[in-house]
Amino acid sequence: MAASYARLLRRILKGFTGPARFYRNYYLCRPPERRPFKVFRPVGDRTSCSCEFSPNGSLFSVIPSAVVGFRWFSTLSEPLTGEDAFERIYVLDAKVDAPVADASAADVDGDCDVPLSKAKAPVVRELIESEREAWSLLKRAVVNYSGSPVGTVAANDPMEVALNYDQVFIRDFVPSAIAFLFKGDSEIVRNFLLHTLQLQSWEKTVDCYSPGQGLMPASFKVRTVPLDGSNEAFEEILDPDFGESAIGRVAPVDSGLWWIILLRAYGKITGDYALQERVDVQLGIRLILNLCLTDGFDMFPSLLVTDGSCMIDRRMGIHGHPLEIQALFYSALRCAREMISINDGSKNLVHAINNRLSALSFHIREYYWVDMKKINEIYRYKTEEYSYDAINKFNIYPDQIPSWLVDWIPERGGYLIGNLQPAHMDFRFFSLGNLWAIVSSLATPKQAEGILNLFEDKWDDLMANMPLKICYPALEFEEWRIITGSDPKNTPWSYHNGGSWPTLLWQFTLACIKIGRPELAERAVTLAEKRISNDKWPEYYDTRTGRFIGKQARLYQTWTIAGYLTSKMLLDNPNMAAILTCDEDLELLEFCICGRRKSSRTKCSRLAARSQVLV
Repeated sequence: MAASYARLLRRILKGFTGPARFYRNYYLCRPPERRPFKVFRPVGDRTSCSCEFSPNGSLFSVIPSAVVGFRWFSTLSEPLTGEDAFERIYVLDAKVDAPVADASAADVDGDCDVPLSKAKAPVVRELIESEREAWSLLKRAVVNYSGSPVGTVAANDPMEVALNYDQVFIRDFVPSAIAFLFKGDSEIVRNFLLHTLQLQSWEKTVDCYSPGQGLMPASFKVRTVPLDGSNEAFEEILDPDFGESAIGRVAPVDSGLWWIILLRAYGKITGDYALQERVDVQLGIRLILNLCLTDGFDMFPSLLVTDGSCMIDRRMGIHGHPLEIQALFYSALRCAREMISINDGSKNLVHAINNRLSALSFHIREYYWVDMKKINEIYRYKTEEYSYDAINKFNIYPDQIPSWLVDWIPERGGYLIGNLQPAHMDFRFFSLGNLWAIVSSLATPKQAEGILNLFEDKWDDLMANMPLKICYPALEFEEWRIITGSDPKNTPWSYHNGGSWPTLLWQFTLACIKIGRPELAERAVTLAEKRISNDKWPEYYDTRTGRFIGKQARLYQTWTIAGYLTSKMLLDNPNMAAILTCDEDLELLEFCICGRRKSSRTKCSRLAARSQVLV
């Protein structure tokens, strides 16, 4: 603690402290602007955080969105810019003084995802052959617009017709962006964020109907068109796809959520918070949130979407409230709450974000989680309960428990189910939703441990010959015919229907490092390295154990390449994972918005379930 006060005193003497500001009649200390440092700090420096004091003068932990500059409360390594960028680690045959983790930069009780005792200095090593090839392929995938890089194509397979794989997809670019940022190349990410923001305002119409103004495109393509009808002069334009030409004409719900998540990552890695504070960027964030937070008929805090509105962009029975969307939604709300400028015009939005986060975290933790104990409870459910204090709130019929689950669920561990609706639980295991629930702290620490325990216990099912199953198990026989409509691309154990997707490696690595189990991620990356390069970086693998390259998989798939590179860099420097994750927010979980604690007619569900949502 003495070190903290000493650092604060040094800042004051150096003139770092900014002017005091007021908000809601409470005193606020504005933190100094971040500057590039020459060391990695594994734990955020609390003395440089914004703080708020209650009227009686006692310090308390503030709901992040209520404080200007709350990003300083989240776990953060110092910005990596200039000559000390991450790329110094990967200079071959060069003597590099690796940045050293500054153990004095934080108190022992600092709330960091990576324990201080486990903090390591960045590793300096020579790239292996697969990494060198991957970087070469990633650079070749870069798309330029008006002479500047703006993204990466989905795939560069010379043997296949491009279709829309020559476009820049928002969700596909995220692992590429993280890899570039870690390497110190921020220009392409900044350009991508700003150009996709401009596309947000474009007209979007399908059969004379236009969706919400905040919708982000699924992808865009750089096209060269004649200038003013001339055959001699040409100009480049960005041609976005909001779902008008997509298979099934489904709007990409996850695009805006990924955009917000990437915007936060860009600021935390580069220190360029001025981008977040731009008027157009602030407007873009609000438009996305307004679209997601619009009132409707739904009784649940989870986001209601159609089938095919996320990474699984074909009919796979995930319409309703799929876990992947809820995890990204929660993460985007947490990220946006850090970045929104607090003023009179944003107070209502901030309040809505806090309310939704509180309700959503309880809803997912309490009703989506299953383990051996929970499944046994469902097995004994009574149905047709009509009361405010019903145990079986969603009228789930015990016969819905699939036969495969009874023998599959391990004694230790569990997972978040794929979907929840009235009288319906989708018990399939979806990897991305569970992994991002860990990354964003949507899952409790105990649940996060349980999910990784499940991965370890069911390694042969979820990893097998090539990580990582997008979902488990596959839909087969009559179930496949009814739910997918006999989709020839989503046949059992192929593509979205139980296929193995190497791009999920980086989310798996991020989750493992956050929970303190990097050995699982190392095991998965080593498994992928055995063949992913020789197989020419395919999009996905088929069969129950992932032995075959997918029958329609594109080769040289960019997010397969980027996911591998990002995983390797995170494993070399696990402290960097703290930049991309969110910590547990206990105050948010304690906050109840229903206001029914003393009502005799309705009771707050949190009172009975607090042990679950806070553990």
